[in-house]
Amino acid sequence: MPDGDEGVRDPEELEATGAPAQGEIAAATTLGAVHLTVADLDRSIAYYGSDVGLEALRREGGTAVLGVGGRELLVLAEEPGARPSDGFTGLYHFALLVPERADLARWLIHAAQDQVPMTGLSDHFVSEALYLRDPDGHGIEIYWDRPREVWEGRVAERMTSLPLDTDDLVATVADEDPAPFERLADGTIMGHVHLKVSEIESTTRFYRDVLGFALMAALGPMAAFLSAGGYHHHLGANTWESAGAEAAPPGSAALRHFTVVLPDQGELDRVLGRLEEAGVPATETESGPLVRDPSGNGLVLTL
Repeated sequence: MPDGDEGVRDPEELEATGAPAQGEIAAATTLGAVHLTVADLDRSIAYYGSDVGLEALRREGGTAVLGVGGRELLVLAEEPGARPSDGFTGLYHFALLVPERADLARWLIHAAQDQVPMTGLSDHFVSEALYLRDPDGHGIEIYWDRPREVWEGRVAERMTSLPLDTDDLVATVADEDPAPFERLADGTIMGHVHLKVSEIESTTRFYRDVLGFALMAALGPMAAFLSAGGYHHHLGANTWESAGAEAAPPGSAALRHFTVVLPDQGELDRVLGRLEEAGVPATETESGPLVRDPSGNGLVLTL
């Protein structure tokens, strides 16, 4: 399943190996909004509205907040002239998780009817996924999870990539009256974030041993998948396009930060304590403490 330029493969195509490791972070930990820099805010708002199906919840100056049903999923900050951040560490894709398989089918029909450019379609066993890129080159995944009992405890063994059976997917809504696509389904959340990193070992140490996510699967020195609460992955990281790379320079259309949502103040304090013990600095922001992983990718811890 390509996710980008022709010939560039998503590491999720490969068979994942390695037994899951128990994490310390609270099982109820989830992901919140992803913050991105874009070159043209009007262009991005139009794209995410018509092609992806997100609503513009509010806009102030050069910043816009997008989401579904009042849930904030994406925050875009305009920097005119910003250049795509290919070849650097940063965002590989953010992944919007829709509630039902029929919701994914409706989005695929919309993409076909409205000629939305896509970069891939895959069956990962744990999920079915559709891939695309926004006008600045930011990777996007829209996906649906198979029932948890199908894959729980078997992520390392079974997560892979197979051709998506689009006919079977579309058949889930074959009896519906066709209606114009308006937006993604209510209940859509930020399911996971997949990062470009410079090196896997240090990335795993940071997200597993410091933050406390469990390592669910690994692809040798190329990729790792980590989660809270036994989910197949809240975080993906790979070196496919970024081995040894640095963070994108100023003036790039790049990841600003993503958001890790902790269930309560006690859990936030425990995570901050592990960060302090590991010597990882945290910068206070309006949204919560901001930290950076070894590749320079930013994440904000919030409640």
